[in-house]
Amino acid sequence: MSKNSRTVVPEARAALDKFKMEAASEVGVNLKDGYNGDLTSRQAGSVGGQMVKKMIEKYENDIKSK
Repeated sequence: MSKNSRTVVPEARAALDKFKMEAASEVGVNLKDGYNGDLTSRQAGSVGGQMVKKMIEKYENDIKSK
């Protein structure tokens, strides 16, 4: 994240970083801590897409269990 971005709940940053690393691992993208500006657009997009996919699956599972 850039220096100008601000997490509304600072404690959430670690959880989001962990989630991003898990998603990257699942799609075969090797992320490192800190700057990852050397990623291609395709790699970055696949990580973001995987994160969204997992969030939607979690939401749908939560709705079904109610």
